[in-house]
Amino acid sequence: MTIKLVVGECTLNVISTYAPQSGLDEEIKSCFWEGLDEIVHSIPPAKRLFIEGDFNGHIGSSAGGYTEVHDGFGFGERNGGGTSLLDFAKAFELVIANSSFPKWEEHLVTFKSSVARTLIDYLLLRRCDRRLCEDCKVIPVRPLQRSIGFW
Repeated sequence: MTIKLVVGECTLNVISTYAPQSGLDEEIKSCFWEGLDEIVHSIPPAKRLFIEGDFNGHIGSSAGGYTEVHDGFGFGERNGGGTSLLDFAKAFELVIANSSFPKWEEHLVTFKSSVARTLIDYLLLRRCDRRLCEDCKVIPVRPLQRSIGFW
């Protein structure tokens, strides 16, 4: 879903997304990334862009080769879905806001169950707009509900 918000004299292009789950076919995942690529290409580089959503991938706790998009404040171990997200962010000169601020675990984890704690929801924005995001953390609302807050 894409939304264009006009706030005063500023226009924000917001994309909300939900990536295919890890067990699905690689062709389905490829279609997702190609579609997101087309949407982002349709927004001129000079325009403000925020992408938020469940990317079903783990970028890991360290930047490890992605210092231009990952500031080293992630969670857990990187997986294939996380690498796809990092490559996408790198290609479009985006930063992953969740990785930009040191947080306690409860403000990083976006999904909890009795067997797992994960960070799969992310907020991305253009590198040139990094100053617009002063904080990014998970705000627990109710059990089993995820939310990313930024201001």
